[in-house]
Amino acid sequence: MGQGMSCGHPNIELDFFAAVQYGELMMVESILRMDPGILRRTTSYGRLSALHIAAARGHVEMLSMLLERWDHPDVLNRHKQTPLMVAAMRGKISCVEKLLQAGANILTFDSANGRTCLHYAAYYGHSDCLQAIIQAAQSNPISESWGFARFVNVRDAKGATPLHLAAKKSRPTCVRMLLDNGALVCVSTGDYGSPGSTPLHLAARGGCLDSVRELLAWGADRLQMDSAGRIPYVVALKRNHICAALLNPSSAEPLVWPSPLKFISELNPDVKLLLETALIDANKKREKKIFKGMPSSYISPDHSEENVGDDDKSEGSDVELCCICFEQVCTIEVRDCGHQMCAYCTLALCSHNKPNRGTLSPPAPPLCPFCRSTITRLAAAKTEISEDVDKETSPKLRRSRHSASPSEGSSSFKGLSMGSFGRMGAHGSGRIADSSSLILDKP
Repeated sequence: MGQGMSCGHPNIELDFFAAVQYGELMMVESILRMDPGILRRTTSYGRLSALHIAAARGHVEMLSMLLERWDHPDVLNRHKQTPLMVAAMRGKISCVEKLLQAGANILTFDSANGRTCLHYAAYYGHSDCLQAIIQAAQSNPISESWGFARFVNVRDAKGATPLHLAAKKSRPTCVRMLLDNGALVCVSTGDYGSPGSTPLHLAARGGCLDSVRELLAWGADRLQMDSAGRIPYVVALKRNHICAALLNPSSAEPLVWPSPLKFISELNPDVKLLLETALIDANKKREKKIFKGMPSSYISPDHSEENVGDDDKSEGSDVELCCICFEQVCTIEVRDCGHQMCAYCTLALCSHNKPNRGTLSPPAPPLCPFCRSTITRLAAAKTEISEDVDKETSPKLRRSRHSASPSEGSSSFKGLSMGSFGRMGAHGSGRIADSSSLILDKP
């Protein structure tokens, strides 16, 4: 490099930042040996540090070397943005993880929009970066003192939470991830979008059907108005979005994910998957009815030719069926009483209605429909089918429920309304009480 790389050369900073930008690690190390202080300098226009440039470009080896020489991961650019924010914007997951490991502050707000790294990951739809930040927040000292739920629902300068941004930009994966980690589904914005908009309003504006589905499944209120008195249905209808059919208040209410009781938050992965599958299937059946009769060009592709919930079970199936609906296999076991139900009936039993803002009382815990004991824990039931696959065992007495006549309690369970839990007598494990006592309202 000779005389051209001396500290007095007017282009040394340009050479340094260009080398960082293009990932020329050896050249950067050479310049740093000559002038270690150059690491603290920034570009003239955006005041970008070498850490910002490396993070934006995704050069994780470069970023690691720079952090070893200058342990200052929260350096700010002209807009008070940290390298972590820049990496989250660009979706550079390896750099996001490296900066989090280096102790980057996840609760820094920029001056451009008053947003955090969580806002930017949600806005740009980088679900892997969003997941990394959320996981870091669960053990981060700042979020522990500030509160994890408060961090997930942090607002920017215009009152938008990360969920608002993800819904507005049609990022259904990020919407689901935020909801699964405690994002408030019915909170209104300040000045972002139309004042008073909920995530459902913003998803309706963008016309993202998957985002609308997720929000409805988590209890978004279709009748909640923005500051102009508009419900999400009006917003979607004005733009001729297909999601208006689901948002129409006259259409059937969707089944909502179970209320946030302790046993729901502690579900093991197997049980959660069973319940999620049942929820998706039930709401797809509802959607199929709603879309029926609409022009084929407006029908959602994944529902046009789909036979949702069709089973290959024959009339002579030798598996133990749910004693409530007599249609599905028992896959969920209530602990500690040991009674079993299918995932569909368990979901209907534990689901709640759309949010009721008029009551502050917490929902009552669900009761086992057979013995009326409080449900505190659910587990995946080991069916006889899986036992036969895992190991050949001696034949057991199995009950076939298909012999029951339709008048004795058979139900299609379409929509999974709690009305399906009518009085069904003392079938097998116990007696079912009135459905009215089983409905749970979300506070």
